[in-house]
Amino acid sequence: MNAPLPLPFESVTFTGLAPGTRLVVLGAVHGNETCGTQAIRRVIGEIEAGQLHIAAGQVSFVPVANPLAYARRTRNGERNLNRNLAPTDAPAEFEDHVANWLCPLLAAHDALLDLHSFHTAGAPFVMLGPEDNAGTLEPFARAAEETALALGLGVHRCVDGWLDTYASGVARRAAAGAPAREADVRYGIGTTEFMRSTGGIALTLECGQHDDPAAPEVAYHAIHRALAHLRLSTEPRPAPVAQMEALRLYQVVDRTHSGDTFVRPWASFDPVAANEIVGTRHDGTPVRAGSGGYIVFPNPAAQAGQEWFYLARRGPRA
Repeated sequence: MNAPLPLPFESVTFTGLAPGTRLVVLGAVHGNETCGTQAIRRVIGEIEAGQLHIAAGQVSFVPVANPLAYARRTRNGERNLNRNLAPTDAPAEFEDHVANWLCPLLAAHDALLDLHSFHTAGAPFVMLGPEDNAGTLEPFARAAEETALALGLGVHRCVDGWLDTYASGVARRAAAGAPAREADVRYGIGTTEFMRSTGGIALTLECGQHDDPAAPEVAYHAIHRALAHLRLSTEPRPAPVAQMEALRLYQVVDRTHSGDTFVRPWASFDPVAANEIVGTRHDGTPVRAGSGGYIVFPNPAAQAGQEWFYLARRGPRA
């Protein structure tokens, strides 16, 4: 694009009288995922009406992180905002302008709750960052705090391993001659990865299928629980969930052609056996499930060259 479209960016901030954590809550990073938008606007209304009290710290709400995609009711505006997220001195696409506004906002906070939904049916789950490590891909030292927040959101499944798995997929893309941007490991950096790079903790909450009427309720209760867990609101701190199923992504499979098809309508966390056929390439080649486990984020509408599905297995975090 030659000039930014005249769509405003909006954030609403409430600050308590006492010092405390600075939380930012995002909705509609993808424009067709509106459960977070609905929940955020509901919570803003409660705060403004005096029904929910912010006593400490600060909370900033972004009801619509990608206004172009939201206006179009599509996942992306001109590209995926949740990939290759970083400020740039040479914005070329609308999402570059979003990044130049959003990244400093994230960096000004201590914690992020990013509210999403997914294509196919399935139960809500939370995406965790890495365990503590001093590596080069995603060094991190706050896994215990991040996990505690995840346990307080009220869902019973967590998934980690995102950036490691994406990096492996990027290596395969590069070997296949993918465009330079999509063959760069930084292409896997979204809101949560950027937030951790600034020293914060960050969770993506996948609240359910896009059109599931329960998804906005999941998002709404998660906001309340996050505010209480971080002691920003006056509500009682929620007890952590007693049991959390922990899965770890280990493989991403791209759709390489519009004719690639699934053998059946998969849903996230459907079990798959080792070497089970998941889909078929346009030339008839079967796509198999590797060492098996569970399918995650199956997207029958994925564009060629983009993620088609992920595979996960039981992880070490409980």
